[in-house]
Amino acid sequence: MTGTKRTKADTPLVEMRDMCISFGGVHAVDHVSVDLHAGEVVGLLGHNGAGKSTLIKMLSGAYKADSGEIRINGERVEIHNPRDARRHNIETIYQTLALADNLDAASNLFLGRELVTPFGLVDEDAMEAETRKIMARLNPNFAKFSEPVSALSGGQRQSVAIARAVYFNARILIMDEPTAALGPHETQMVSELITQLKSEGIGIFLISHDIHDVMELCDRASVMKNGKLVGTVDVDDVTDDDLLGMIILGKQPGQASATEG
Repeated sequence: MTGTKRTKADTPLVEMRDMCISFGGVHAVDHVSVDLHAGEVVGLLGHNGAGKSTLIKMLSGAYKADSGEIRINGERVEIHNPRDARRHNIETIYQTLALADNLDAASNLFLGRELVTPFGLVDEDAMEAETRKIMARLNPNFAKFSEPVSALSGGQRQSVAIARAVYFNARILIMDEPTAALGPHETQMVSELITQLKSEGIGIFLISHDIHDVMELCDRASVMKNGKLVGTVDVDDVTDDDLLGMIILGKQPGQASATEG
Protein backbone atom coordinates (compact mmCIF):
# COMPACT_ATOMS: atom_id res chain seq x y z
CA MET A 1 0.00 0.00 0.00
CA THR A 2 1.17 3.50 -0.72
CA GLY A 3 1.18 6.26 1.84
CA THR A 4 3.37 7.40 4.66
CA LYS A 5 3.77 5.33 7.78
CA ARG A 6 1.85 6.74 10.70
CA THR A 7 3.30 7.34 14.10
CA LYS A 8 1.51 6.65 17.36
CA ALA A 9 1.32 10.41 17.92
CA ASP A 10 -0.90 10.97 14.87
CA THR A 11 -4.43 11.92 15.87
CA PRO A 12 -6.95 9.81 13.95
CA LEU A 13 -9.42 11.58 11.70
CA VAL A 14 -12.15 9.39 13.26
CA GLU A 15 -12.25 7.36 16.45
CA MET A 16 -15.28 5.27 17.31
CA ARG A 17 -14.83 4.01 20.85
CA ASP A 18 -16.78 1.26 22.59
CA MET A 19 -19.80 1.67 20.31
CA CYS A 20 -22.98 -0.21 21.23
CA ILE A 21 -26.44 -0.42 19.75
CA SER A 22 -29.23 -2.96 20.25
CA PHE A 23 -32.45 -3.64 18.39
CA GLY A 24 -35.12 -5.58 20.24
CA GLY A 25 -32.64 -6.93 22.75
CA VAL A 26 -30.17 -8.09 20.09
CA HIS A 27 -26.68 -6.53 20.34
CA ALA A 28 -26.18 -5.45 16.73
CA VAL A 29 -22.92 -3.69 17.67
CA ASP A 30 -21.32 -4.75 20.94
CA HIS A 31 -18.48 -2.59 22.36
CA VAL A 32 -16.70 -2.02 19.03
CA SER A 33 -13.79 0.42 18.59
CA VAL A 34 -12.30 1.39 15.22
CA ASP A 35 -10.36 4.36 13.92
CA LEU A 36 -9.43 5.99 10.62
CA HIS A 37 -6.54 8.28 9.68
CA ALA A 38 -6.38 10.94 6.98
CA GLY A 39 -5.42 9.49 3.60
CA GLU A 40 -6.24 5.95 4.71
CA VAL A 41 -8.79 3.35 3.61
CA VAL A 42 -10.10 1.03 6.32
CA GLY A 43 -12.16 -1.92 5.13
CA LEU A 44 -15.04 -3.22 7.24
CA LEU A 45 -15.56 -6.90 6.59
CA GLY A 46 -18.00 -9.51 7.82
CA HIS A 47 -20.97 -11.65 6.88
CA ASN A 48 -24.41 -10.10 6.42
CA GLY A 49 -25.63 -9.28 9.92
CA ALA A 50 -22.07 -9.02 11.33
CA GLY A 51 -22.75 -5.39 12.31
CA LYS A 52 -20.43 -3.55 9.92
CA SER A 53 -23.16 -1.47 8.24
CA THR A 54 -24.85 -0.79 11.58
CA LEU A 55 -21.56 0.42 13.08
CA ILE A 56 -20.99 2.85 10.24
CA LYS A 57 -24.59 4.10 10.30
CA MET A 58 -23.85 5.47 13.77
CA LEU A 59 -21.11 7.56 12.16
CA SER A 60 -23.31 8.66 9.24
CA GLY A 61 -26.15 9.67 11.56
CA ALA A 62 -28.62 7.07 10.31
CA TYR A 63 -28.66 5.46 13.80
CA LYS A 64 -28.06 6.96 17.22
CA ALA A 65 -25.71 4.88 19.37
CA ASP A 66 -26.92 3.50 22.70
CA SER A 67 -23.45 4.15 24.13
CA GLY A 68 -19.88 4.84 23.09
CA GLU A 69 -18.19 7.95 21.76
CA ILE A 70 -17.17 9.35 18.41
CA ARG A 71 -14.17 11.64 18.07
CA ILE A 72 -13.32 13.68 14.98
CA ASN A 73 -9.73 15.00 14.92
CA GLY A 74 -9.46 14.11 18.60
CA GLU A 75 -12.56 16.01 19.71
CA ARG A 76 -15.69 14.28 20.95
CA VAL A 77 -18.73 14.98 18.77
CA GLU A 78 -22.44 14.17 18.94
CA ILE A 79 -23.96 12.71 15.79
CA HIS A 80 -27.73 12.32 16.01
CA ASN A 81 -28.67 12.57 12.33
CA PRO A 82 -27.15 12.86 8.82
CA ARG A 83 -27.12 16.66 9.13
CA ASP A 84 -24.78 16.40 12.13
CA ALA A 85 -22.56 14.03 10.15
CA ARG A 86 -22.34 16.44 7.21
CA ARG A 87 -21.44 19.25 9.58
CA HIS A 88 -18.39 17.16 10.52
CA ASN A 89 -17.58 16.62 6.81
CA ILE A 90 -18.80 13.02 6.81
CA GLU A 91 -20.47 11.86 3.59
CA THR A 92 -21.88 8.45 2.71
CA ILE A 93 -21.99 6.87 -0.73
CA TYR A 94 -24.52 4.06 -0.55
CA GLN A 95 -24.52 1.10 -2.91
CA THR A 96 -27.63 2.52 -4.59
CA LEU A 97 -25.73 5.84 -5.11
CA ALA A 98 -28.94 7.90 -4.67
CA LEU A 99 -28.59 9.57 -8.08
CA ALA A 100 -31.48 11.08 -10.05
CA ASP A 101 -31.33 8.97 -13.22
CA ASN A 102 -33.09 11.49 -15.44
CA LEU A 103 -30.66 14.32 -14.64
CA ASP A 104 -27.13 14.94 -15.94
CA ALA A 105 -23.95 14.90 -13.86
CA ALA A 106 -24.03 18.62 -12.96
CA SER A 107 -27.68 18.53 -11.91
CA ASN A 108 -26.93 15.53 -9.70
CA LEU A 109 -23.85 17.15 -8.21
CA PHE A 110 -25.85 20.19 -7.10
CA LEU A 111 -29.18 18.47 -6.43
CA GLY A 112 -30.85 20.44 -3.63
CA ARG A 113 -27.89 22.84 -3.53
CA GLU A 114 -28.23 24.44 -6.96
CA LEU A 115 -26.13 27.44 -7.96
CA VAL A 116 -28.26 30.43 -8.96
CA THR A 117 -27.75 33.61 -10.98
CA PRO A 118 -28.21 37.07 -9.40
CA PHE A 119 -31.76 36.89 -10.80
CA GLY A 120 -32.53 33.73 -8.83
CA LEU A 121 -32.47 31.38 -11.82
CA VAL A 122 -30.63 28.06 -11.78
CA ASP A 123 -27.16 28.73 -13.23
CA GLU A 124 -26.64 25.63 -15.34
CA ASP A 125 -23.47 26.97 -16.98
CA ALA A 126 -21.80 27.60 -13.62
CA MET A 127 -22.84 24.15 -12.35
CA GLU A 128 -21.43 22.44 -15.43
CA ALA A 129 -18.18 24.44 -15.16
CA GLU A 130 -17.77 23.39 -11.52
CA THR A 131 -18.60 19.78 -12.39
CA ARG A 132 -16.01 19.77 -15.17
CA LYS A 133 -13.41 21.13 -12.73
CA ILE A 134 -13.93 18.47 -10.10
CA MET A 135 -14.22 15.68 -12.66
CA ALA A 136 -10.91 16.77 -14.20
CA ARG A 137 -9.42 16.17 -10.75
CA LEU A 138 -11.16 12.89 -9.94
CA ASN A 139 -11.80 11.19 -13.27
CA PRO A 140 -10.12 13.03 -16.18
CA ASN A 141 -11.61 10.63 -18.75
CA PHE A 142 -15.19 11.53 -17.81
CA ALA A 143 -16.82 13.14 -20.87
CA LYS A 144 -20.58 12.52 -20.69
CA PHE A 145 -21.58 15.81 -19.09
CA SER A 146 -24.81 16.37 -21.01
CA GLU A 147 -26.27 12.85 -20.76
CA PRO A 148 -28.60 11.68 -18.01
CA VAL A 149 -26.74 9.57 -15.45
CA SER A 150 -28.95 6.58 -16.38
CA ALA A 151 -26.83 6.39 -19.57
CA LEU A 152 -23.55 6.16 -17.62
CA SER A 153 -21.61 3.04 -16.71
CA GLY A 154 -21.38 1.88 -13.11
CA GLY A 155 -17.92 3.35 -12.64
CA GLN A 156 -18.97 6.69 -14.13
CA ARG A 157 -21.99 6.80 -11.82
CA GLN A 158 -19.65 6.19 -8.87
CA SER A 159 -17.56 9.12 -10.13
CA VAL A 160 -20.59 11.41 -10.00
CA ALA A 161 -21.56 10.28 -6.49
CA ILE A 162 -17.98 10.68 -5.22
CA ALA A 163 -17.61 14.07 -6.91
CA ARG A 164 -20.78 15.29 -5.17
CA ALA A 165 -19.43 14.26 -1.76
CA VAL A 166 -15.97 15.72 -2.33
CA TYR A 167 -17.23 18.97 -3.84
CA PHE A 168 -19.09 19.67 -0.62
CA ASN A 169 -15.92 19.18 1.45
CA ALA A 170 -16.17 15.60 2.64
CA ARG A 171 -13.08 14.69 4.66
CA ILE A 172 -14.49 11.36 5.83
CA LEU A 173 -16.09 9.17 3.19
CA ILE A 174 -18.16 6.06 3.85
CA MET A 175 -18.38 3.79 0.81
CA ASP A 176 -20.85 0.91 0.86
CA GLU A 177 -19.85 -1.94 -1.48
CA PRO A 178 -18.40 0.49 -4.06
CA THR A 179 -17.49 -2.18 -6.63
CA ALA A 180 -20.57 -4.41 -6.28
CA ALA A 181 -21.82 -5.53 -9.71
CA LEU A 182 -18.98 -3.74 -11.53
CA GLY A 183 -16.78 -5.40 -14.15
CA PRO A 184 -12.94 -5.36 -14.00
CA HIS A 185 -12.57 -2.08 -15.95
CA GLU A 186 -15.17 -0.31 -13.81
CA THR A 187 -13.61 -1.68 -10.62
CA GLN A 188 -10.24 -0.31 -11.76
CA MET A 189 -11.87 3.09 -12.29
CA VAL A 190 -13.20 3.09 -8.72
CA SER A 191 -9.77 1.97 -7.47
CA GLU A 192 -8.18 4.98 -9.20
CA LEU A 193 -10.79 7.29 -7.69
CA ILE A 194 -10.00 5.95 -4.21
CA THR A 195 -6.26 6.44 -4.80
CA GLN A 196 -6.92 10.05 -5.79
CA LEU A 197 -9.08 10.67 -2.70
CA LYS A 198 -6.37 9.20 -0.45
CA SER A 199 -3.77 11.52 -2.00
CA GLU A 200 -5.98 14.46 -0.99
CA GLY A 201 -5.98 13.31 2.64
CA ILE A 202 -9.55 12.01 2.67
CA GLY A 203 -10.18 9.07 5.00
CA ILE A 204 -12.41 6.28 3.72
CA PHE A 205 -14.36 3.57 5.50
CA LEU A 206 -15.09 0.92 2.88
CA ILE A 207 -17.84 -1.57 3.73
CA SER A 208 -17.43 -4.81 1.81
CA HIS A 209 -17.97 -8.54 1.92
CA ASP A 210 -15.38 -9.04 -0.85
CA ILE A 211 -11.96 -9.96 0.54
CA HIS A 212 -10.25 -9.27 -2.79
CA ASP A 213 -11.66 -5.74 -2.83
CA VAL A 214 -10.34 -5.12 0.65
CA MET A 215 -6.90 -6.55 -0.12
CA GLU A 216 -6.72 -4.40 -3.24
CA LEU A 217 -8.14 -1.11 -1.98
CA CYS A 218 -7.57 -0.91 1.79
CA ASP A 219 -4.66 -0.15 4.12
CA ARG A 220 -6.25 -1.86 7.13
CA ALA A 221 -9.20 -4.16 7.64
CA SER A 222 -11.51 -4.40 10.63
CA VAL A 223 -13.46 -7.65 10.74
CA MET A 224 -16.76 -8.02 12.60
CA LYS A 225 -18.71 -11.12 13.57
CA ASN A 226 -22.00 -11.28 15.49
CA GLY A 227 -21.81 -7.60 16.43
CA LYS A 228 -18.31 -7.82 17.89
CA LEU A 229 -14.93 -6.73 16.51
CA VAL A 230 -12.76 -9.75 15.73
CA GLY A 231 -9.76 -7.51 15.14
CA THR A 232 -8.09 -4.90 12.94
CA VAL A 233 -5.10 -5.85 10.79
CA ASP A 234 -2.74 -4.19 8.32
CA VAL A 235 -3.65 -5.57 4.92
CA ASP A 236 0.04 -5.90 3.98
CA ASP A 237 0.56 -8.27 6.91
CA VAL A 238 -2.21 -10.80 6.14
CA THR A 239 -3.38 -13.11 3.37
CA ASP A 240 -6.83 -13.63 1.90
CA ASP A 241 -7.05 -16.81 3.98
CA ASP A 242 -6.20 -14.90 7.16
CA LEU A 243 -9.12 -12.52 6.56
CA LEU A 244 -11.39 -15.43 5.66
CA GLY A 245 -10.48 -17.09 8.95
CA MET A 246 -11.33 -13.92 10.83
CA ILE A 247 -14.72 -13.69 9.11
CA ILE A 248 -15.69 -17.36 9.48
CA LEU A 249 -13.95 -18.41 12.71
CA GLY A 250 -14.05 -15.04 14.44
CA LYS A 251 -10.39 -15.33 15.42
CA GLN A 252 -7.21 -13.37 14.74
CA PRO A 253 -4.82 -14.95 12.18
CA GLY A 254 -2.46 -16.35 14.86
CA GLN A 255 -5.32 -17.73 16.92
CA ALA A 256 -6.97 -19.31 13.90
CA SER A 257 -3.83 -21.24 12.94
CA ALA A 258 -3.30 -22.32 16.54
CA THR A 259 -6.70 -24.01 16.66
CA GLU A 260 -5.90 -25.97 13.53
CA GLY A 261 -2.70 -27.45 14.89
